[in-house]
Amino acid sequence: MFKRVLIANRGEIAVRIIRALREMQIESVAVYSTADRDSLFVKLADIAVCIGGPQPKDSYLNIQNIVSAAVLSGADAIHPGFGFLSENAEFARVCAECGVVFIGPKEATIELMGNKSNARNTMKAHGIPVIPGSDEAITSIDQALALADKIDYPIMLKAAAGGGGKGIRVIKDRKDLMKKFPAAQRETELSFDDQSMYIEKIIEEPKHVEVQIMRDCFGNVLAFPERDCSLQRSHQKMVEESPCSVIDQSERDYLLSVARKAADTIDYLNTGTFEFLMDKQHHFYFMEMNTRLQVEHPITEMVTGIDLVKMQISVAAGEKLGLTQANIHIHGTAIECRINSEDPVHNFLPQAGRIKSLHFPLGCPGARVDSGVDSGSTISPFYDSMIAKLIAHGPTRQEALAIMDRMLSEMSIEGVTTNIKFQQALMHSPAVVSGNATTDYIEDDFLPTWIDHLAEEKINDLV
Repeated sequence: MFKRVLIANRGEIAVRIIRALREMQIESVAVYSTADRDSLFVKLADIAVCIGGPQPKDSYLNIQNIVSAAVLSGADAIHPGFGFLSENAEFARVCAECGVVFIGPKEATIELMGNKSNARNTMKAHGIPVIPGSDEAITSIDQALALADKIDYPIMLKAAAGGGGKGIRVIKDRKDLMKKFPAAQRETELSFDDQSMYIEKIIEEPKHVEVQIMRDCFGNVLAFPERDCSLQRSHQKMVEESPCSVIDQSERDYLLSVARKAADTIDYLNTGTFEFLMDKQHHFYFMEMNTRLQVEHPITEMVTGIDLVKMQISVAAGEKLGLTQANIHIHGTAIECRINSEDPVHNFLPQAGRIKSLHFPLGCPGARVDSGVDSGSTISPFYDSMIAKLIAHGPTRQEALAIMDRMLSEMSIEGVTTNIKFQQALMHSPAVVSGNATTDYIEDDFLPTWIDHLAEEKINDLV
């Protein structure tokens, strides 16, 4: 087992990894930017090393500085968390060259699955159902038009390399594609230094369902209960739950078997997540793979009782999985709400500033909070605006929703604007209560109604 692990990340995921390492009696090394000098994760780590300025390119995306910090601090391994360099094949390669274990998949796997076109083609070649779309990268408007005419509209235009919603456009018809393609391609090039795009047929009113897997170096693989990530805005997840309330056991068994087969197909190592779209008839289509730990991993931990971060570390150290698929059971329902420093009323504009006071809603069974801030912390304009993840776990879905409602009601934060009231209203909406929300629900239905309701409240207050 490792003696010392460096965390190549910041915020709540850095705190989460540090806590797992401490319980495993492994020393932690935090790397931080000058903007994060006083952050919670820096205070909690056994060793902390400043690696550069506040801009991500100077610190959390600086491979040379991070690997140098690992070597100089005597770290055996690096945990990349999620975001930043977690899906960077070059980072994994440099770690290996410097004799530091990368806690994640192999370089070749990251490269293969990081390109959406290649990932799709690989899955299709091995019998994994995929959404109709491009079999190769699209680099010109002529290619895009020809394919779109073939598979028919509406379509989704996406960056072939990368994620996070960059380069994504919904295309309604031929004229719309000609208008939006150049801007989407420019955004892709700026974000990923790659002009390649890919196209897929839009599955109307789908659910976004994903399966996390864990595979060791001996070929043993586990697939964990699915997560419903349909509640999203601008292709960014806002609420997740496990298991999906509208999937039955036979459908679940099929989906998990597909995920295990996909993991074996690419000789996967460590943890990753296969993302699917589910249509109205409950057909599943592979969409993409994230070759890392997910933001929403806590709900999987809550319904299975398994610590995924500790399992990641053990697998990276060469240990065999101590569980089989038969050991994976679902216990109740878990729901996660992302609490962000943003203003939902003004197009979710990120809010930087200092947290003057903060109260987390803990104290009862089934209530978990993952966060990297406390009172006095600063929300930096340089990074993601997430403050915390509230995770509610109950024996039934109704009880989990009630716990989440209580947590959202109790949580208070002063100093920055947050999306707490938005999340609380969302939890009471009919589609969420019923479990029938699809990927377009927030933007097409809930958000316009919520904004109108706020406007009416303001008018009534004036009267």
